[in-house]
Amino acid sequence: QVQLVESGGGLVQAGGSLRLSCAASGLTFSTYVMGWFRRAPGKEREFVAVITGSGGRQEYADSVKGRFTISRDNAKNTVYLQMNSLKPEDTAVYYCAANPAYREIRVGGYYNYWGQGTQVTVSS
Repeated sequence: QVQLVESGGGLVQAGGSLRLSCAASGLTFSTYVMGWFRRAPGKEREFVAVITGSGGRQEYADSVKGRFTISRDNAKNTVYLQMNSLKPEDTAVYYCAANPAYREIRVGGYYNYWGQGTQVTVSS
């Protein structure tokens, strides 16, 4: 049974930082592309960042480029999202997800597995 468990969310002031983690089990982690998505209140789910299985390639949404960094540790079956210079508009539930192939990486429908999400709230 595949499980993705996010942690690290919380309340932070604008300009602050948080590091999200997503621990995976039940899958061959290094073979999966891992992505982070978010859903803000009243909005559609949106792509945030993605990293290839080897960790050699990352892509980011324009809204977070230069502020967020995605990384992974395949020995620990964990993917991370370091979020710096946080803004109130980053407030959302953040989800990690696993995609078996590097295809349509910004489209949530191509991801097979999802975590339960972790809340990030940025106060102004």
